[in-house]
Amino acid sequence: MKQNQLTEIVDTSQAAPLFPLGTVVATPGALTLELDFRPFLAMHQCGFWGDVDPEDWQENDLSVKKGFRILSAYVVANGRFWIITEHDRSITTILLAEE
Repeated sequence: MKQNQLTEIVDTSQAAPLFPLGTVVATPGALTLELDFRPFLAMHQCGFWGDVDPEDWQENDLSVKKGFRILSAYVVANGRFWIITEHDRSITTILLAEE
């Protein structure tokens, strides 16, 4: 994926989740985007990491296997946001990239 292009929603209906999300929370900043985050959460959970460079993509793949923190980045018309799942899979946070 080219950096900073609008994220295309990927159909994850046939993909198996790679890890649990835990409790999902969003920061007040992320909520200002007024998005339905469910498709992005599904992409994150199924290994479609969005707008990250190849090194971060590989790091996420490793993080799934080793139990490290996972970070996805998505670009939408009104901003860029991250989805981060903590190493213990207890919580997933949606936040603006600048937060």
